Amino acid sequence: MTSVKPKKALGQHFLKDLSVARRIAATIDDCAGLPVLEIGPGTGVLTRFLLEAGHDLKVVEIDRESVAYLTDHFPDLEGKIIADDFLRLDLDRIWPGQRFVLIGNYPYCISSQIFFRLLDYKDLIPVCAGMIQKEVAARIASPAGKKAYGILSVLLQTWFDIEYLFTVDEQVFDPPPKVKSAVIRLTRNGRQELGCPPELFRQVVKTAFNQRRKTLRNSLKPLLGKGAEICSDHIFDRRPEQLDVEAFIRLTQLVEQEIKK
Repeated sequence: MTSVKPKKALGQHFLKDLSVARRIAATIDDCAGLPVLEIGPGTGVLTRFLLEAGHDLKVVEIDRESVAYLTDHFPDLEGKIIADDFLRLDLDRIWPGQRFVLIGNYPYCISSQIFFRLLDYKDLIPVCAGMIQKEVAARIASPAGKKAYGILSVLLQTWFDIEYLFTVDEQVFDPPPKVKSAVIRLTRNGRQELGCPPELFRQVVKTAFNQRRKTLRNSLKPLLGKGAEICSDHIFDRRPEQLDVEAFIRLTQLVEQEIKK
């Protein structure tokens, strides 16, 4: 097999610029000693540089055509190609009892789902790097108070330090996407506990941003009902994009107190 056809249904846009692939691989140069899982290697443009760097590498690829190509062209991957859907994998079983790094040129159509899955395994994956749609990268890295700031911003920044590294033009892909891309890196921060129930925290963040133009007093009515006494706190005068992570934690603690009454 000499080529793989990009499939629209899988959101495939194959990177063809080796210099960009080399830069992406270099984002985890300081992770020596940790195994690496690459999502969606496609034709192995990024894979080759990860192997050259000496990483203990496994790849997960759902496209059978790509799996066959990788098998033919990358003998070093023998026994290390996981032909499956990343979103369905039990990540605890890939390297049992061992943390690992996540990297990839992530399919745009599932990039948000990948990062929500990262949250589920936040203590297993200390570093996550790779390329996604520029708009999503900007959203993840956005500070509070900006228009791009949203659910992913808060949830990921709670547990990870975010670095927006560089922007990638459309022309370096086959086929070219209609949007620019960006490379980001997420590094697990030192937070171990929230001080509030994690599921309630996630619910508060999502509920607040579901009606982001409203004040929290109005957007959180599905959780608190009408006329909750706790809504007299000034934090409820604000809109969700005005709250940083620490403020959302405090907000969740207030909601928890009200729910427990």
